[in-house]
Amino acid sequence: MNQTNVQNFTHIVIGAGSAGCLLANRLSARPNNRILLIEAGGWDNGFWLKLPVGYYKTMNNPDVSRHFATEPSKGFDGRVVNWPRGRVIGGSSSINGLIFIRGQHENFNDWASLGNQGWSYQEVLPYFRKLECYTGPPSQFHGQHGELQVSQLRNEHPHCEAWLEAANEYGLPSNPDFNAETTEGVGGYHLSIGSRWRSSSASAFLNPIKNRKNLTIFTNTMVTKILFKNKRAIGVQLMRGGVVSEVFADAEIILSAGSIQSPQILQLSGIGPGKLLKNFEIDLVTNSSGVGKNLQDHYQMRTIVKMRSKKSLNNQIRNPFSLIKMGLDWALNGKGALTVGAGQVGGAMRTKFAPDQKQDLQLFIMPLSVDKPGEPLHKYSGFTSAIWQCHPSSRGKIEITSPDPIESPRIEPNYLCEELDQKTMIEGIKILREIYLQPKFRDLWEEEVVPGIDVKSDKEILRAIRQGGGTVYHPVGTCKMGVDKDAVVSPELRVHGVDGLRVVDASIMPLITSANTNAPTLMIAEKAADLILKDC
Repeated sequence: MNQTNVQNFTHIVIGAGSAGCLLANRLSARPNNRILLIEAGGWDNGFWLKLPVGYYKTMNNPDVSRHFATEPSKGFDGRVVNWPRGRVIGGSSSINGLIFIRGQHENFNDWASLGNQGWSYQEVLPYFRKLECYTGPPSQFHGQHGELQVSQLRNEHPHCEAWLEAANEYGLPSNPDFNAETTEGVGGYHLSIGSRWRSSSASAFLNPIKNRKNLTIFTNTMVTKILFKNKRAIGVQLMRGGVVSEVFADAEIILSAGSIQSPQILQLSGIGPGKLLKNFEIDLVTNSSGVGKNLQDHYQMRTIVKMRSKKSLNNQIRNPFSLIKMGLDWALNGKGALTVGAGQVGGAMRTKFAPDQKQDLQLFIMPLSVDKPGEPLHKYSGFTSAIWQCHPSSRGKIEITSPDPIESPRIEPNYLCEELDQKTMIEGIKILREIYLQPKFRDLWEEEVVPGIDVKSDKEILRAIRQGGGTVYHPVGTCKMGVDKDAVVSPELRVHGVDGLRVVDASIMPLITSANTNAPTLMIAEKAADLILKDC
């Protein structure tokens, strides 16, 4: 293949996802920096990428989402699970379910307790506030001058309101703001939505500044490997339109390709487990055993019931008059069903298995039912409540399967391989069933469809979880931050064993946060930008 002219920058950011778009904004704000941002996908154009509920159309659309497949595993009954990740400017923030939740305060204190100085909750809170433009009431926990727009729930639904009351009857307190003092309790979720449209990392941080003279953006460009000289990262080899080229950075290269492809790119570049790289005849730059390990994800199981009334969104979506009302509610008021996220209400609670008195169960509730996003809603009047374990004990790994960067890596999530994870998930299904039976909700539904009334014993519930559960699209941890032998990056996010290279995305999380991971990923990028600029 032909090779293009050599180009030089101060910083190269690999990946224009949640972290990369924010980094490009902050780093290019300093005029003497020359920033190159590289994205494998195209621009975030298109109505469905902008409409809040559009994730039903885009999450499984190969034009804007790359579909990775896990290895078959006993943990999920030998199935292969699809892991879609955003392949578009904005990354997964352009196709996700919009839930904006930071996680428990203890999550970040746990990071700090592992030797990651500067990452406690009180130390990261200013970065959460800096990036956020919260439309709710002023609070010490929220920012109102950032770029990412965050709003409160905009679609009230009688079935969801009844479920919240039933959860109160069960004993869960009401919580008006999961991003404030605690995540415990039940209430409505915050969403990354502006007046009417999705607020992605692209729309918030990149699109407004994409014409800065010191910012260059390569789209539809694949990074094949990072280039080194004497253990210093000096450049990137990339492929655009079938042409291989090299670009170079005077200061640093920042890898923000996500929890699947950041470890893949490191391994392809000679940073990873020595034995693995030797198998593919990749020259070893530094033997880093932790690259690709420590993989964590939230595993979800849903329950679905048939409602007696025809108020489910399943019914409304098939009624032309209801569709017109939905469109008008959104167009005129920025409210209604077209602003629905992947969970409308829900919350967090402790089971009897909760370690250290932390909430160990997350709940997500939707007044609809579907087999998976992108497929038609069920024809009956459905209602869904789902749970996942906040802090799974199971760990997986990601490894390259070829020196060819086009080949997908092997993904082994190892869901439910630990007994604690199994017990917590079983308990979660039992709790959802108890909430359904509370006075405020028990007369609203008539039949449990999933997992079904015949699924009663713990053994039967676990089998149903293995056969019917799946990812919540929260992979993290594969380039973990820390000071131990398996850590890939330092608390300053520099890659151990080399110079001039950092990783900035969800892969650096040593422990998964309790809920959705987009908000903490943005915080990681905001803090990283501060660290990088201090070194410029």
